[in-house]
Amino acid sequence: MKALLRRATAPPVAALPLPDRLTDGGLLLLTLIWGVNFAVVKGALDSVGPMAFNALRFPLAALTVFLILRLRGPLPRPERRHLLPILFLGVVGNGIYQILFIHALDLTRAGNVALLLATTPVWAALLAALFREGTLDGATVVGGVATMAGMGLVVVGGSADPAWSAETLRGDVLAAGAAFTWALYTVGSRGLLLRYGSVPVTAWTLWGGAAALVLIGLPELGRTEIGSLSPGVWGAVAFAGVLALGVSYVIWSRGVERLGSARTATYANLVPVVALFTAWATLGEFPVVLQWIGAAVILAGVVLARFGGRLRLRPGPRPPVPQAAAPETQRPESPRR
Repeated sequence: MKALLRRATAPPVAALPLPDRLTDGGLLLLTLIWGVNFAVVKGALDSVGPMAFNALRFPLAALTVFLILRLRGPLPRPERRHLLPILFLGVVGNGIYQILFIHALDLTRAGNVALLLATTPVWAALLAALFREGTLDGATVVGGVATMAGMGLVVVGGSADPAWSAETLRGDVLAAGAAFTWALYTVGSRGLLLRYGSVPVTAWTLWGGAAALVLIGLPELGRTEIGSLSPGVWGAVAFAGVLALGVSYVIWSRGVERLGSARTATYANLVPVVALFTAWATLGEFPVVLQWIGAAVILAGVVLARFGGRLRLRPGPRPPVPQAAAPETQRPESPRR
């Protein structure tokens, strides 16, 4: 797997464009969309099965990315040596991840899924260090351990809910797996994004994943009475397909392309905050005290993993940073999803 991801090697950092405010603004909009999306999808799953829902929303997402691409010009073709990495990333980021995510939402609380997906930046830190020869210092390791502890508090705290069951625990485990797969997609796509651009890579990986998810969801979709679905469910399909997938994936990929996978994953930390309040307002889900503590521990762990080695109690000389150092060799500034 390591060799597979290395095949799409990033160019020298001197070739990278400078971050701009538009990219950061787009990522802030993305956190709002993704934060609301948890409650939107959770509500729709009361009326339609998870795989049927995916089969409905992914064609919309694929069409959205296609239209965005057409506005930018013709679709470039990837080099033959990159076909296997693109296929792998499409299966991971738009196949496995979405299956884990949708089933997690179906089985557990929307707030739980949002909090567990907030561990994505730590996974991204570990994977970036592994696949891009980065370094793992004490702060990153301690931050990772703290994040895992916070995940445990979220899961254990959820057991205090009268509606808790073994299915809830299964959903929590699936959400944790989704966080890891999205981090793998984020880190693995970095080199391809720098080579081809955000929209083409998003299109290639999304189209491949969409085809697989539609085929998998067809049996459940065939058992669904499409004509009986309410306008609210169709609105959820449109929101989740066009905005939460099509538009948001392009924004996310642009962020990875311009800011790096580590810094982009930072914005995922805001998603659970929006998701918790949205789920509280629309679904009546209110986290127990232990889950609030777990959320705080998760976010503290992410901050420590990113900034631990840079925080200083006293001013002092900073070590020189080599100009050739790529963003992925640094600790993530945070992916998540």
